[in-house]
Amino acid sequence: MTLDAQTQQMVAANQADWDARAPLHAASAFYNKPAEYWFADYEWADLGPLDGLDVLHLQCHLGTETIEFARRGARTSGLDLSEKSLEAARRIAADAGADVEYLHANVYDAAEAVEGRQFDIVYTGKGALCYLPDLEQWADVVRRLLKPGGFLYIVEFHPLLNALREVSLPGETDDLVLRADYLEGRGAIARDSTVTYTGDEVPGRQTSYEWRHGLGEIVTTLASAGFQITTLRESDVLPWPRWPQMEQTPDGWWCLPDDAPRIPLFFALKATR
Repeated sequence: MTLDAQTQQMVAANQADWDARAPLHAASAFYNKPAEYWFADYEWADLGPLDGLDVLHLQCHLGTETIEFARRGARTSGLDLSEKSLEAARRIAADAGADVEYLHANVYDAAEAVEGRQFDIVYTGKGALCYLPDLEQWADVVRRLLKPGGFLYIVEFHPLLNALREVSLPGETDDLVLRADYLEGRGAIARDSTVTYTGDEVPGRQTSYEWRHGLGEIVTTLASAGFQITTLRESDVLPWPRWPQMEQTPDGWWCLPDDAPRIPLFFALKATR
């Protein structure tokens, strides 16, 4: 990892923050759902059969999605910055009877952490990219992790959702109003709230840091790193009700009502090495 000293301090702060949040997340109703719940149908269409493939889930947190890859026959590894998250992930995998290897490392050190192994699929997202201060270095790491012909699959909050805020702040209305940047370029964003997205108060929570990445930046960075973009989807559903007026879909996810603007809330990108 070649991040500057100040950025490395921010990453270390994020590690401490996720260590503090992990036990609360693991015990929360938010995460008390079957592994398959966290996947949209289009993900399986894009990923294809996994039996016998090597899959690496970057920034896997509790591994709530990671175990589904193992269930579908993949040789599965998960990697995360937070050791406390991985402690919970190992318990969740054991309870599910899923064979998953979990590795503790910064995503920028992933190639070293897996000791040079390469994978058919690298999967990431759903709240991961905002913790990457440098997309170019990240894209280079992902390329090193993939076998020739392998692919990266990102399923992530759409930058428009981030601009509307993925979680409302105290005192804000539920109107669909742009409140934050869509585009990258302003550097780190400090987060000082003591409440995590599961609704739990985090005792002694430290400041954490996020970085904005627009869709254009993501696509261009991957293309410049030699990836071929084969799929880019935009979706209007979320796995939780961001706004109280959202309605549940037959699959259990949530969308805005028909009389609201139809806007992208998630995106899914497939990029082949």
